[in-house]
Amino acid sequence: MIAKFTIRSAREIDSFPVGAVVFLVLLASFWVGCRPEPRADFVMHNGPEVESIDPQILTGQGDGRVAAALFEGFTRFDPKDGRAIPGLAESWEISPDAKRYTFHLRTNLQWSTGQPITADDFVWSWNHAVLPETGADYAGFFFYVRHGQAWVTATNRAHLPPLGIHAITPYSVEVELENPTPFFPELCAMRVMCVVPRFWMEQHGDQWIRTAPVPCSGAYQLEYWRPNDRIRLRKNPRYWDASNVQMEIVDMLPGDSATTAVNLFLTGAVDFIADKNSIPTELYDRLADDPRFLRFPYLGNYFMRFNTTRGPFKDPRVRKAIALVIDKRRLVDRITRLGETPASGLVPPGVPGYAAPPGAGQNALDAWNSGANPVECEKAYQTALAANVDLARQLLVQAGYPQGRGFPSFTYMFNAGGGGGARMHEQIGVEVQSMLKSQLGLSMELRPVEWKTYLTDMSRLNYDMIRGSWIGDYADPTTFLDCFTADNGNNRTGWRNAQYDGWLAKAAATSAIGDRRKLLQQAESLLVAEEVPIIPLYYYNGMMAFDPKKFHGIYPTLTDEHPLWAISRRP
Repeated sequence: MIAKFTIRSAREIDSFPVGAVVFLVLLASFWVGCRPEPRADFVMHNGPEVESIDPQILTGQGDGRVAAALFEGFTRFDPKDGRAIPGLAESWEISPDAKRYTFHLRTNLQWSTGQPITADDFVWSWNHAVLPETGADYAGFFFYVRHGQAWVTATNRAHLPPLGIHAITPYSVEVELENPTPFFPELCAMRVMCVVPRFWMEQHGDQWIRTAPVPCSGAYQLEYWRPNDRIRLRKNPRYWDASNVQMEIVDMLPGDSATTAVNLFLTGAVDFIADKNSIPTELYDRLADDPRFLRFPYLGNYFMRFNTTRGPFKDPRVRKAIALVIDKRRLVDRITRLGETPASGLVPPGVPGYAAPPGAGQNALDAWNSGANPVECEKAYQTALAANVDLARQLLVQAGYPQGRGFPSFTYMFNAGGGGGARMHEQIGVEVQSMLKSQLGLSMELRPVEWKTYLTDMSRLNYDMIRGSWIGDYADPTTFLDCFTADNGNNRTGWRNAQYDGWLAKAAATSAIGDRRKLLQQAESLLVAEEVPIIPLYYYNGMMAFDPKKFHGIYPTLTDEHPLWAISRRP
């Protein structure tokens, strides 16, 4: 069956607040399978096709949205503020030294297939997640757990002490931490820490997540996954809070085209666009007054990664030189267009009690924000940029590439698609390409790839430079800084620095707030001002689309979390 979603008249086009420009490419039809099916109660556009919905190995944000609906941990995220609230654990206690948590599970927990969920399931799940052969990029979250880092990085497990989690009773679990970790309840809501079905995984191996019926612990169960069509979720009647889950059927649609996503939304075929990359950037200004398109700040950073294991990028002077000549204000003024702030550091504003230290090129941003009148600001900014270019050229001379001579051509990789964020990635690449050529004489080729290739090549370090981004999982600097420790699966730069790792480890063991902040700032300064394995470009502002007159339970949060169990249709 093919269901058609079309605009019936020019009057209908004119009635939309974004104007006729939205419909330069009209959606003629949408494939929904080979048999008639009822429309879902709630339809979300979820961005690029997911790579995996296994909560222990997924990496993409869209993948995580699906997994968060299917699986749950001790805690879950409050939809209003993103903080941890009780999930499968109805309560927990913290020891006086804040290094031991005792979680009390609800006694009525069941997998969607009917088997009980017990403390032993959590113990097995966490022990499975830390195994190197599991390949969990987010296994670094377990570094906070007693002996977690040893397990994640082990090459020989013969004499390792046990991971710091054990069952006290069938419904009580004790977790030991390496150090006091105030945000540990938020970590417990993350996908990689969710409980997974041991009996199903041992029976079906790597195909467990694609073998029906998948046992689920979350508010929803997987009805089917049709690549390039949709993932259909159905309410899990055995979920502990099923009586408060309002949406019976939820569809999550994949798609790279932002134009298509907006057309689907405006014609009523999609209820929620969760990702600003699925909204055409050229429409941001036109959508500013439409209450269905909500802008909000959140903890996110858009940056560029270097592969520090390749050629000239092994030299931090080269990396810093490239960082110094990028005009970040030009990028946000010309391309991103959601009021983003150019970034010097990695950690965004909004983290309580923390300010990012100055990174490479901060002098230019300081000049622009000097408080003088716009003409003087612009003059000071251009003067600072010129000084940065001079320093960058000196660094290239020191590295053996005067005026770029002898520097090999290299590629900049980004995920391509049908507009929105994918189009923006390309535009940023074009601008940076021009800056590096004109200021340093470097030749950078653009390498657009599809989403799965982008993820795979980034993980395998099969790139020269690559676009990157990170959205904070909790409101603490470590959610960003931990990503670039040597053993963290999300590093994906090849960069290893013992001093950086040491500062973060010392900060983790430090209870004094001021001392901890100073250690974290020292580590971040090393990352963005001295060694520069990444170039922060700007801090995120988000945009999502839904009709607040129709739906309740969707809120802007700093962590950009919008749990499906909280969403309901207004009367």
